[in-house]
Amino acid sequence: MNRQYDADVIVIGAGGGGAVVAKELGEKGIKVLVLEAGPWYGNSNWPEPNASKGGVSSSSYNDLSIDLLKHSFTDLEDDMNNLITGKLRWGPANRERGPWPRMGGLAWQNSGVGGSTLHYFGNCPRAYPSQVYNVWPISYQELVPYYEKVEMTLPVYPAPTTDKEELFYYGAKKVGWQYLEGKEINNPGYRPQPNAILRPNPLLMDPDFDLQNNRSVGCTLRGHCINGCNTGPAVEAVAKRSTMASYIPGALRTGNVEVRPNTFVIKVLTEGNSTGEIHAVGVQARDTWTGEVNEFRAQVIVMSAGGVETPRLWLNSGLPENPWVGKGMVTHWFDGVTGIFDENDLMNTLGISSIKPFVGQNAAARFDYPGLGIVMTVGITPGLFSSLIYASSSKGYSFINQRDLQAPWDVEGEIVGEQLKESMRDYTRTLSLTVFTDDTVSQENGVTLHPELKDENGYIPVINYTASEQDIIKRDKLAVIAADILRAAGAKTVIRSNWPPGIFIHIMSTMRMGYVTDTNCEAQQVKRLFIADNSVLFNGLGGPNPTLTTQALATRTAEKIAQLYFS
Repeated sequence: MNRQYDADVIVIGAGGGGAVVAKELGEKGIKVLVLEAGPWYGNSNWPEPNASKGGVSSSSYNDLSIDLLKHSFTDLEDDMNNLITGKLRWGPANRERGPWPRMGGLAWQNSGVGGSTLHYFGNCPRAYPSQVYNVWPISYQELVPYYEKVEMTLPVYPAPTTDKEELFYYGAKKVGWQYLEGKEINNPGYRPQPNAILRPNPLLMDPDFDLQNNRSVGCTLRGHCINGCNTGPAVEAVAKRSTMASYIPGALRTGNVEVRPNTFVIKVLTEGNSTGEIHAVGVQARDTWTGEVNEFRAQVIVMSAGGVETPRLWLNSGLPENPWVGKGMVTHWFDGVTGIFDENDLMNTLGISSIKPFVGQNAAARFDYPGLGIVMTVGITPGLFSSLIYASSSKGYSFINQRDLQAPWDVEGEIVGEQLKESMRDYTRTLSLTVFTDDTVSQENGVTLHPELKDENGYIPVINYTASEQDIIKRDKLAVIAADILRAAGAKTVIRSNWPPGIFIHIMSTMRMGYVTDTNCEAQQVKRLFIADNSVLFNGLGGPNPTLTTQALATRTAEKIAQLYFS
């Protein structure tokens, strides 16, 4: 039977995994249509992406515009990261409309070409080998060549050292931890963060260098990674290597990839055969500006909508029941530990009067502990710093908490009022560390559909997460390690945030390989339907940030798709 296809492959989502699949398949001569729910910043077909519908799609590299990107990506924290109206939010391009709802916690993600890599820190460590060897359905060694390809494509470099990293290294070394070298981590210790951010601009030391208007290549250490980097002479040369700046330009250069933003996929279409086998044949997608629903067909469908939206789409599509769809979620249950330093102590220790946490890459140094998780430096702009580090806690207001004299921190809980003002006066002499817990896969945790509430895209997702007793022990141990490093570095005051378990950033393992998909990342129950995002990861990798592993796996998945269906 002849069938009209819109592409060989449809990819749902242009974020961390979907853009990788698109580029890899496009380079093999396979026609790819990428459907992205959010806007496209830095493309001439959408000169005002938040104000008007603009074009329909783009398949030309020449449509990319660094001038439009610089106009869209401002340094204003609220303009970029407001969860309700910000440009980097989970919602439609039209900022006059509300975000797309979720229940059960704060999932800090965003829509748009580039997905949540638009506001990620660029951190690209590999998984701990011990968490993959004899654990995953595939071996760690099988991932290595794909790691290497992604690290070269982005590319990934050891992050540069500014004052906050130097202070962190000083404290870690003084505690007695070892300096780690290499990419495969098997023992605890500290090292520079492997970041998908171009090396510092060599012109930075020139006194006439124009930081705001420069058009040269390289990171300017201006501390706005999370606001959406726009530093560079072209979109493809932007310093932070979000998929918008790396894989999407590469995909367009193949001449085989078309990207359609403002297109929210609401259903995967399937057909059956005489033997009862189900296979994917297309999708229904909704125009987020007009509400019009269109149907697109392809030989293969790739779900890359993320750890929440991929299982939601499966469930809203009425695909076969599977007890692990949406289940097994891990999220690197976060915590924050912050040190405030005296000027004199900083001068005596490092010969500096302030740390300036807003200078440098947002997260440029890390401490790894396979089996527990990680601790990393976080230096962000003051509004985000005060709201994330000081105003988020499961312990309530710090001033009503009785201090635990056995704890290695002086303060625990939310910092508010005059205490917040006083703490933010010391902002330039503050070093904050974030804990990522190697939390446990549990079938009790995950994404379900609300039984009654819908938005325009279907039943809304509900996130359920409860940390295990073992997770609590792990996170507490990491918080103590972080506090010890800060004390050893000379912190006069140490504050533990003790974040609640409802702030979700690294949402993984909701469509696990081996349970929902086979080892090719093809759905076990629906042929020609693949998954290429964080949801397919088997576990939390031991604590490391998931993006690099997701992109390595997506590279491998694209190879498998080509071999299985386009050989």
